[in-house]
Amino acid sequence: MDLDTTRSADPRLGVVHRVGTGLLGLVLAGFGATSLFVRLPLFDTRGEVVAGLTTNGALGFLSVAIGSLLLCATVVGGTYSSTVSTLVGAGFIASGLVNLFLMDTAHNILAFSMPNVLFSLVVGIALLTVGMYGRFTGGLPEDNPYRRHRERRRRLRAPAGAAR
Repeated sequence: MDLDTTRSADPRLGVVHRVGTGLLGLVLAGFGATSLFVRLPLFDTRGEVVAGLTTNGALGFLSVAIGSLLLCATVVGGTYSSTVSTLVGAGFIASGLVNLFLMDTAHNILAFSMPNVLFSLVVGIALLTVGMYGRFTGGLPEDNPYRRHRERRRRLRAPAGAAR
């Protein structure tokens, strides 16, 4: 059976990637912008509370940068949005776990507190979910771009003379 290449892939896939990535990007960019408008010290380890989370100038700048990256991925869409969401989500989970151990030390340069750790883990899980939607399952429809990519790789790896 040949795939119809003139028809676009499942439109729900792109909508989930774009909407999820865009909403989380807006939240992060908004939090970072609010932090930067307060003009907090750059690497203050205690920070100030903004929107229920402790922050400093470095965390504000980092939030704006990552939020902007997610918004750019929203505009591009497709597999780029999915990949960026997955990678940034994994980064958020790693950041939450690392900052959990750095909270009460002098190395807490992002002024993390327990609400920040929980926020980081929740956003990481949400981004991973959005990024992996439609990628990692066995029942993908035939027009799913990830299924087509897997089948193409499987055919290339198959030994010569093997049944397809």
